[in-house]
Parts: sequence; C-alpha cells; structure tokens
Amino acid sequence: MISRLRASRWVRAAVVVAVLGCAAVALRARWEEAGAALAALSPWTVAGALAAALAGLGAQMLAWRALLADLGSPLPPPVAARVMFVGQLGKYLPGSVWAFVAQVELAWDRQVPRRRGAAATVLAVAVTLTVNLLVAAVLLPLSSPEAARRWWWVLAAVPFLLAALHPRAVTWLLHRALRLTGRLRAQADAELDRVGARGVAAAVGWSLAAWVPLGVHVWLLVAGVGGGWGSWPVSTGGYALAWTLGVVAVFAPAGLGVREVVLVAALAPVLDPGSALVVAGLSRLVMTVADLVWALLCLAAVRSPAVPGSR
Repeated sequence: MISRLRASRWVRAAVVVAVLGCAAVALRARWEEAGAALAALSPWTVAGALAAALAGLGAQMLAWRALLADLGSPLPPPVAARVMFVGQLGKYLPGSVWAFVAQVELAWDRQVPRRRGAAATVLAVAVTLTVNLLVAAVLLPLSSPEAARRWWWVLAAVPFLLAALHPRAVTWLLHRALRLTGRLRAQADAELDRVGARGVAAAVGWSLAAWVPLGVHVWLLVAGVGGGWGSWPVSTGGYALAWTLGVVAVFAPAGLGVREVVLVAALAPVLDPGSALVVAGLSRLVMTVADLVWALLCLAAVRSPAVPGSR
C-alpha cells in the first residue's frame, strides 16, 4: 500500500512537471509573438491587465465551484482553485481533452465522484460560453455594428442557450449524453438530478462578474496600442465573441487563427488590423501568465491530499 502510494505520488509529480514544462514552452512562444509590443507598453498598463486577468479567472473558478457544490461536492475555495487551475494547465499539452481529464482526476482526489466532477466541468463550459455570447450580444451592436452583422447567427443563439441552462434542460441533456455512451447508472442518475436553479444562477452570476475584469484586461491592451480609453464596450464584446468562437472551433488548437480573425473584425471601429492582431497576441501572453501564476500559487499554498483518491 505504501509503495503504491509513493508510486502514485511520483507519477502525479512527474505529470505536474511535464504540464508546467509545456506551459513554459507555450509562454515562450507567446513572448516571441508579443514580447516587443508588451515591452513598449506602460508597466502600469501591463500590471493592470495581468491583475484583471487573474481576477477574471478567479471569478470563473468560483462559477465552477458553485456548480460542483450544487451537485453535492462543496470544496473550500483554495482547494477548488488548486483543482481548477492546476487541472487547466492540461490545455497546454498536445491534444484537446487533457484539461478536462486532469480537472476531473484532481477533483476525485478530493473525494468528488468522477461523474460529478465531469458534469460540473461540462456545465461550467456551457455556462461560460453562454455568458460570453450574452456579453457579446449586448455590447457589440452598441459599439461594433460590423461585427454584429457579420456574426449575427452566433449572437442569435443566445436565447436558446439561455433556455438550455434551465435545470430541467440541463438534467435532460446530461441524462441523454450518458445514456448515449451507455454509462448511466442509478447512482449517477440520482446525482444528476441534483442540478438546481441556485447553482446554475450562481454560476451565471460569477461568469458575468468575470467579464468585468476580463473586459478591463483587454481594454487596457487596446487603449495601450492606441485604441483610446473609450473602447471598453467594443474591447469586451469583441474579446468575448472571439474567445467563444475560438473555443468552439475545436479544429484550431487554443482557437489559434479563429480568435484573431474575429477580434480583428470586432475591433475595426477603434484599431487597424495590425494593431488588433497585436492585441490578440498580447492578450494570449497575459492570459498564459495568469494561468501559470494561479497554478503556481495554488501548488505552493494548498497541500495535496494525504492519500490521492481516498474514500
């Protein structure tokens, strides 16, 4: 038993080192893309953008934590932060599922059933994408009519996505998904029925709150390259739409290419295409640093469970 425990700890430590290494490689690539532009900005602008990105990611973590608690597995905020932010570094590994797998496994170490952890993560993604589109649908028509006309079919999906977040719709969709995979058991069926309006509402509230600092982060970068200090609505709405379409475009790793095209179109009222591309690169760099800062802080401040996966 002791030897297995030690082996498990060594394997997990090796995985963490590998993930951090891949994240460092991604950070270097981001720096090569946007390092010169970042150096040209005011240090206060850079610090403000990073602080805003950290705050936005923190609010998104609280949205996921609210859903997990509603499903029956409340975690203290520091523990939830470690699970989410260390797990999310999996997105820097080759492939598109490692962040999801890592988050579910790290939650299982904290006595969260895998089905429950998977359900909370899937719900969190659905809430995030819906709220992102809601933010874009409200702000873009006011600030970037061209982007709103170009992506009207995406913004038109917002009412249907909001309806799909009703607890009954969420439960039905989760049941259908698990039945299609043949993995629905009586115990899991009862767990999925725990999805309630309070948890979904809390997740939507935290996701909306996240867009205040997330919008500030991209707004500071837009203003820093010449977009003007009145560009917050178009910066926030454009980034929300670009982020969402980048996530949905699973064929593009980390939304590469898709996010830039959308952001250039959205920022047309305040920036030329070259400056908009610079903002996209700067934002990727800042968000990568924020991911690493959160993960390293959580690794340093929150201890691993004594026995991984213990019940």
